[in-house]
Amino acid sequence: MYLANSFMSDEKKQNSHQPLILAVEDHDDSLLLISYALESMGCRFICQTDCSATVLVAKEYQPDLILLDILLPGLSGIDVVRHLKQEPLTCTIPVVAVTALASREDQERILKAGFNDYISKPYMIEDLEAIISRGLGKRLGIHSAFELCQD
Repeated sequence: MYLANSFMSDEKKQNSHQPLILAVEDHDDSLLLISYALESMGCRFICQTDCSATVLVAKEYQPDLILLDILLPGLSGIDVVRHLKQEPLTCTIPVVAVTALASREDQERILKAGFNDYISKPYMIEDLEAIISRGLGKRLGIHSAFELCQD
């Protein structure tokens, strides 16, 4: 089944009013950091380590936001975002590029490809949370991991 490379947070069905994020990242450490940030923000999430089923997963689960690495094995994140933006069921989902490509030219090329926002690695968790919050807009009433650690 195509969800073999996916992981969904435990709160999948219980808290359906919480935003659902699809995170596609092939490096385990980066995926762990993303999942920690999403969990601390009160989001449900699906994590994928390869992008072969990203469009299918996005069509089925209709996430509120997609965090998508650019440099992935197989299809690149740029190819994936183009497919997402062509699909009627996924074309309005905000997609954030999470990438090591940090030049101004890379950023412009990524945004022109259809991404709604961009964050370059390495990043601070507060910056990741800000990008997620901006992408989700009013659907998120949360405290950041940084704020939680201050208590």
